[in-house]
Amino acid sequence: MKILLVAATNFEIGPLLQSLKEYERQPMHYRLDGITLEVLITGVGLPLAAFALGHRLANRSYDLLLQAGVGGAIDRTIPLGSVVQLISDCFADLGVEEADGSFTSMHEMGLVPADQFPFKSGRLWLSMEEAPSFLPTAHGVSVNRVHGAEDTIEAFKKKYAFAQVESMEGASFCYAALQHGIKAIQIRAISNYVERRQRENWELEKAIENLNSILLEMIQSLAEQQKTE
Repeated sequence: MKILLVAATNFEIGPLLQSLKEYERQPMHYRLDGITLEVLITGVGLPLAAFALGHRLANRSYDLLLQAGVGGAIDRTIPLGSVVQLISDCFADLGVEEADGSFTSMHEMGLVPADQFPFKSGRLWLSMEEAPSFLPTAHGVSVNRVHGAEDTIEAFKKKYAFAQVESMEGASFCYAALQHGIKAIQIRAISNYVERRQRENWELEKAIENLNSILLEMIQSLAEQQKTE
């Protein structure tokens, strides 16, 4: 089984890479029993993630794509530091600001039909068949500018009432996976709530620790599965 692990920064998955050091065969390339794991660091943001994934997937094939990183929770019932699997995502700030300050998405403008593949009702849905049974699921949104002011946060919540987790790369990952027809999983550890920006309230260290613990468990489980098949 050939897996591509995708992250925006080395920092987010650094503990995992250290744990896998003995399995490294070349930089960012690991061999475990039954699986080959490659790592792609895309850089932060939707454009960088889109370019990196487009380039990599045009030249190599994989059985599974796995994106991992931190994110902010819009849904405050999700505990800080917890890890969730995002089963849907969308490009939440691609569109126009109207004269009254409201936002109209590219789908609402008719530039991209809301049900044109790979979109369904303007969102990008990943298959639940790949869902780790031990992770809670949530719905994501991806933005170029994360929210940090109360007025824009409230307007955003009204616009995207389904949104539970905000990130800066997820939609590009989902779009690439769906376009290439590759099984994919996106997981996010919650480092902060989407609120008036207060960095001192973040639980980044805890989120990174939990994210990497889950990642290692997932990779080891996949390797064990491949050994028995």
